[in-house]
Amino acid sequence: DVILSNGRCNRVSLVESRLRVALGQEAHHLVKVIPNLRNILIKDEAANCGHDEYDCVDPRKRLEYLLCQFVAVISTSSSAPITLFLDDLQWADEASIEVIKRLLLTSGASHQSKSFFFLGCCRG
Repeated sequence: DVILSNGRCNRVSLVESRLRVALGQEAHHLVKVIPNLRNILIKDEAANCGHDEYDCVDPRKRLEYLLCQFVAVISTSSSAPITLFLDDLQWADEASIEVIKRLLLTSGASHQSKSFFFLGCCRG
């Protein structure tokens, strides 16, 4: 298997482990936004049942935090730069712009994350 022969399996397991630690019990909130993460983050469906959608003071801030944690783990787990490209930002709502701002501020403030690149496009 190619994945096993070049060491990618160990890297994938390490990233999965780091994501689980960074996101903890709150991972299911991020899975709602990025459904493909379910395969990586949610191993025990029963453990994630019963979480209330409104179990915190500010669910939007929680999601912002989780997205920042996700980007931090991904960008520090690879020697290759991670690029986030968003098009048509003229249609973005205020909450989405706030998430982008927080991602940029958080990734820029981290001394570990020198491999995160953001490119946004909008029509004027």
